[in-house]
Amino acid sequence: MFIGEYHHALDNKNRIIVPSKFREQLGNKFVMTKGLDGCLYAYPMEEWRKLEDKLKSLPLTNKDARAFVRFMFSGAAEIEIDKQGRALIPQNLLEYAAINKEIVSIGVLSRIEIWSKDKWKEYNEKNIDFNEIAEKMSELGI
Repeated sequence: MFIGEYHHALDNKNRIIVPSKFREQLGNKFVMTKGLDGCLYAYPMEEWRKLEDKLKSLPLTNKDARAFVRFMFSGAAEIEIDKQGRALIPQNLLEYAAINKEIVSIGVLSRIEIWSKDKWKEYNEKNIDFNEIAEKMSELGI
């Protein structure tokens, strides 16, 4: 399980240092793709395969299912962590997430979300009523 929030920056070759707590669970190779809310998702290979299996089961005849699968897979890239604990983020993903320099990586259960610092700040400054969200989650049995 991934938890925590880490602040760091891209180096001049578009690499990030993957926090050591995340590296242990990610392994040497993982999948990064476009995420929802304008961030990037990073999945350990095992979790990516589980997601892949779920997405394969979606009906090809469903327009929304096709669009979502296309969204997730078109931006996906296998990423390797080098011996210094760095990972290169592909240019298309940097552009999608509007990442220029400052980054925030957060652990979200089975994945990592990678945000531009500005977008993460903006997201957290929205007037989100977490009490209301918690009530809705309790209706779902959570």
